[in-house]
Amino acid sequence: MTELHPALQHHLVNTLGWRSLRPLQEQAIEPILGGANALLLAGTAAGKTEAAMFPVLSRVLSDAWRGLSVVYVCPIKALLNNLEPRLTRYAELVGRRVALWHGDVGPSARKRIVKEPPDLLLTTPESLEAMLLFRREERALLFGHLQVVIVDELHAFAADDRGWHLLAVLERLARVAGRDLQRLGLSATLGNPEELLSWLSSGSQRRQRVVAPPAGAGPLPEVVLDHVGSLGNAATVISRLHRGEKRLVFCDSRTRVEELAAALRALEVRTWVSHGSLGLDERRQAEAAFREGQDCVIVATATLELGLDVGDLDRVIQIDAPRTVAGFLQRLGRTGRRPGTSRNCLFLTTRDEAFLRAAAIVWRWSQGWVEPVVPPPLPWHVLAHQVLALTIQEGTLGRHTWSEWLPAFLGAAGLDPDRSRRLVEHMLVSGMLTADGQLLVHGPAAEKAWGRRNWMELCAVFQAPPLFAVFHGRQELGLVDELTLLLPGGVAPVLLLAGRSWEVGAIDWRRRTLQVTPSDSRGRSIWQGTAGVMSYHLTQAMPELLASESFPTRLTQRGADKLHALREELSWVQPGTTTVLQETGGHLHWWTFAGLRANSQLARLLGEVAASPGVRGNVNDLRIRLEGAGALEERLRAVLTGPNTPGSSLPEDETQLRGLLTGIKFNECLSAETARSMLEARLEDASGMAAIQATPLRWVASGPGEGA
Repeated sequence: MTELHPALQHHLVNTLGWRSLRPLQEQAIEPILGGANALLLAGTAAGKTEAAMFPVLSRVLSDAWRGLSVVYVCPIKALLNNLEPRLTRYAELVGRRVALWHGDVGPSARKRIVKEPPDLLLTTPESLEAMLLFRREERALLFGHLQVVIVDELHAFAADDRGWHLLAVLERLARVAGRDLQRLGLSATLGNPEELLSWLSSGSQRRQRVVAPPAGAGPLPEVVLDHVGSLGNAATVISRLHRGEKRLVFCDSRTRVEELAAALRALEVRTWVSHGSLGLDERRQAEAAFREGQDCVIVATATLELGLDVGDLDRVIQIDAPRTVAGFLQRLGRTGRRPGTSRNCLFLTTRDEAFLRAAAIVWRWSQGWVEPVVPPPLPWHVLAHQVLALTIQEGTLGRHTWSEWLPAFLGAAGLDPDRSRRLVEHMLVSGMLTADGQLLVHGPAAEKAWGRRNWMELCAVFQAPPLFAVFHGRQELGLVDELTLLLPGGVAPVLLLAGRSWEVGAIDWRRRTLQVTPSDSRGRSIWQGTAGVMSYHLTQAMPELLASESFPTRLTQRGADKLHALREELSWVQPGTTTVLQETGGHLHWWTFAGLRANSQLARLLGEVAASPGVRGNVNDLRIRLEGAGALEERLRAVLTGPNTPGSSLPEDETQLRGLLTGIKFNECLSAETARSMLEARLEDASGMAAIQATPLRWVASGPGEGA
């Protein structure tokens, strides 16, 4: 602490009453004060925010920075709202100001920020994109003194295309500021910290440092695996277990969150709901009520995984299982924050597959393994988005010099310069861009698609599904997918939102709004989403645990019975091999435990002897359904000994190909060739497939059933 500015030291000790700092906070001081790019790595509630902010505030004072010198970026607005009071207090101790800017911040507050920039701005990448579209003089006033960018929950950004968008925006910010910005990432435990810091530092010449002190000894987490068989049974268990305690329950879809919350309320459990489709007021009220209450439950999606403050928790309960060990660690870390308490997580699984997935997560966690974070390959649509954004930002862009704005982004993403030029030429042909001599400007097609509301629709790289805003009088309850409304025979739907049922009255299809009233009927709401896939290394844990006679954490009696039943049912599974099993009814399945991406590639290599990968159930994370028994053995041998470069499974017809791109924003800017290369790269797992090809194959003539 002694390296920090004296004024900050004084307030830490005398105002905040801190006599010492935590290990992460102590170890972060030297690299941050020295100007290094750093990744601060620790579990939930380890003080990562303070580890970054205290040395940055020290630099603000020591180097006499003025104007907006620090930008703090978060993936969700709720986390920014949660952080703002705490960071405001720290900044005000040393006479500095903090401001908040995201989609829920009104125009008057934004105008004040532009007129009188704060020292620290809390924001999202989408809001930064919007600010970069300001007039040149406003951009210079706002970002001309910028020195440091702090990226919270870096792993959440890097895992999808928002990370590529953030990387490009940081490169543009550095050019506007005229300096190599210091970049600080905050993250939970992950498997490849050095690589992730290198990715965040793309284009920066600063030295790099990962700060990851070993976790303290502390009590061992209490992790329990149970199998309850249905969501209704899960509600019954939650209502009877740990009464008097605050319980945070995770479900991995908004639909199941709402259904479980309704079931808990029917059992007279004080229950609140939190997910991204709730209205802002509903979400804030729920989280505040839960934070202040006792003997209650809040049911949430992964949005509450990201460190939002909902007070001291007693229990975390997971319905079924997340898809990653990292997600489990985030949720486990929400507990055990009070002295004398320990981290805990209770899995309540409702299906055999979910039980096996939860067991695999616990198995790998007990071995100390966490997934590496790998950004999605070939983000061509993000490049198209950035070229369009730059034409709005700069007015015109050099037809042959535009890449000078984004060299680090292009390099980090592995985007070939020749194909990048062809992408821009295709955007000219399609009307997304227009050429004025050697200058590029946005074209009529781009203006029609995203030019409304001063190009605000251009600021996000993700495509929102078609949603309707739900109102009870003037109160906005949240959003539901339009699929919820499309019932046969003109039947009026009853929605389930915020854990309550609502009868739909007036529907405004043009404005996409609904008026609802409370209902005693049982409601239901639908949201489109992606279930995600399991990694090769995680699915490979399943044969290991099935073949073992032990389990690393506590099982309830139901959990022990289910694990025993699965070990009996899948007794033919052997670690270190794959198995072709002829199951009851004559069905053939190749059990690889390789993950969906590798299995889909293997199915394409198998050709006519594999059932169509596009049909639900034919290929999943664990197995591939086989057909064409006459040529089966010969074809399998060819796959296992031949090259691992399957032909494309994507449709040749461009209309069908575009159908696969509907969830990818700005896909209209891509040629069919470019879109195909991106999709193929994102659907493959070359290392997982190669590992399966090198694994011995067994044949089992018959089996007791299809198992999990």
